[in-house]
Amino acid sequence: MSSPPGEPRRIGYLYILPALLVYGAFLLYPLLRAVHLSLFEWNGITLARFVGLSNYADVVRDAGLRAAFGHALVLIIFYAVFPVLIGLALASVLQRARVRGLGFFRTIVFLPQVVAMVVVAVAWRHIYAPDGPLNDVLRAIGLDSVARGWLGDYTFALPAVGVIGTWFETGLVTVLLLAGMSRIPRERYEAARLDGAGPFAEFFAVVLPAVRGEIAVAVTLTVIAALRTFDLVYITTSGGPGTSTSVPSYEVYHRAFELGQVGSAAAIGVCLTVLIFVITLGVNRLADRGTA
Repeated sequence: MSSPPGEPRRIGYLYILPALLVYGAFLLYPLLRAVHLSLFEWNGITLARFVGLSNYADVVRDAGLRAAFGHALVLIIFYAVFPVLIGLALASVLQRARVRGLGFFRTIVFLPQVVAMVVVAVAWRHIYAPDGPLNDVLRAIGLDSVARGWLGDYTFALPAVGVIGTWFETGLVTVLLLAGMSRIPRERYEAARLDGAGPFAEFFAVVLPAVRGEIAVAVTLTVIAALRTFDLVYITTSGGPGTSTSVPSYEVYHRAFELGQVGSAAAIGVCLTVLIFVITLGVNRLADRGTA
């Protein structure tokens, strides 16, 4: 009698060996190399000097680096929280109203995802310019006092960058949630209506529990996007004005390629990786607990 595929177990490992080799070469090795570099003070050219965990201590002690991580957490609100809330509202209305041309609408709202972030950043930098369309509209409706150089304002620069993230991620979240809502059996809606549930009660009793998995996926993707955003910040503000929009990914580039502090940049990258892992693990644990 022949054994099933993958038996004995050592044969099964051979099936996944090519994928493991690729995974190790392009992900695990660079990650381990970054951890190794983070233990040294090195400018990328001369001999490195071993400093142990000093670079990690600097991440905690350096007020600028703490602020950069704080800015990344603020961007999570714009990249993840707002898109999920807006996406839930849009998807619920579209699913309930049965809008004609829903496939076309999905394509339109998803369109920002297929545009390079560099292109998006350049376009929004023009929109936010002192003489750009946004300020022209504000002046046209009599709000001259509100118009400003949005990306050059210490108070509004970070929220302005965050709004771009909200616009960019909302389409992805909406499409994910629409896909989840389309799989909800009609019987559940009918049962809720027979129990006297209105639109809002129906949303919380039927829709929200059914798309918990899609919400978890959306939050995971958008949180990762918020924490690793670099090109948007680099093109729009370069971390400015001052350091008001600096984020960890930008600090990695700035320290490694502009200041020659490769060890410090590697330590920031490792800390950012750990932060992303912890947050995404927490999100998935909460999602699994809710569906249990």
